[in-house]
Amino acid sequence: MKTWKKVLIGVAIALGVILLAVIIYLCYVIFSYSRIPDMQKLDIDKGDTQPAVKTGQTYTIATQNLGFGAYTADFTFFMDGGKESRAESRESVIDCINRGAETVKGLDPDFILFQEVDLDSTRSHHTNQYKMLREHFAGYASSYAVNYDSAYLMYPIFSPHGKSYSSLATFSRFDITSSVRRSLPISESLSKFLDLDRCYSVSRIPTENGKELVIFNVHTSAYGSDDSVRYAQMSMLFGNMNEEYKKGNYVICGGDFNHDFTGDSSQKLNGADADFGWAQPLPTDMLPEGFSTCTNYAGETLYPTCRNCDVPYKKGNFTIIVDGFIVSDNIKCAEVVNIDTGFTYSDHAPVKMMFELVQ
Repeated sequence: MKTWKKVLIGVAIALGVILLAVIIYLCYVIFSYSRIPDMQKLDIDKGDTQPAVKTGQTYTIATQNLGFGAYTADFTFFMDGGKESRAESRESVIDCINRGAETVKGLDPDFILFQEVDLDSTRSHHTNQYKMLREHFAGYASSYAVNYDSAYLMYPIFSPHGKSYSSLATFSRFDITSSVRRSLPISESLSKFLDLDRCYSVSRIPTENGKELVIFNVHTSAYGSDDSVRYAQMSMLFGNMNEEYKKGNYVICGGDFNHDFTGDSSQKLNGADADFGWAQPLPTDMLPEGFSTCTNYAGETLYPTCRNCDVPYKKGNFTIIVDGFIVSDNIKCAEVVNIDTGFTYSDHAPVKMMFELVQ
């Protein structure tokens, strides 16, 4: 009996220690949580840039979600129903970011919008990916906005996702006179600890006629979002875009919208019955008058820009278009190209748009 008592006491102590550790961890997550302030002025890294954008001249802008350098074709993500929570290795992260940068560089863009650019995250082995991008695009002016700075996530248990410190980065061959971070509305429920913070950046570039080209770099919510959060985020974003348009400025909004960008790419790419609940159609009915999505894709084949990451990628898996551009009607969208990368270095593919300022 004494032996059994000792065993039971030992088990009780062990369970008590585990429970105490869980309580301490939950307190850490809850009390360390805070949102990054809205209207945060961003530092601008200068480059060998031109002073102003001209009207009537064709320019190129590209957007690319780099997937924090983790998403090789065989990578699956635990929040998508897959297994992995971290990139395979630091070397793999460096390779993926370099390949992404080189792919985008090959498009010869005048402006670039990157999303999921980690600055110091457990999941990407603490690589500073913005610094790496600066080396590839040294002649560009650039800025980054911290999208989220999260507490250490102790899940999955045996390979925790860890702490995430990630950003959006904007690059320009023309002077960026100012750039700010805008905090998007997020869920106020417990799901905010999964979806974390969200933002978009607003960068201003002079034009030769005295107006401004205002570029919005966006990465809206995917996980833990409901219709009210999606509506609030789009309402704020579109409202801000409309304010700039009403001032007479030229407006481009690009990035990862985490919505079916065309409204029907899920069905066109996967069949009529394809459905993943997170991929809701982009609410184009909310767009202010004078704005439109750029969907005049080049070529006869419609290429996806994102794969679902529940399983390793192979042709025939679920894919969708969630990345792209929205422009004001004083900008002519000449052509859009979704680049087929085979999802070898990211779960997203780059999108290139050619445009000109027409007024």
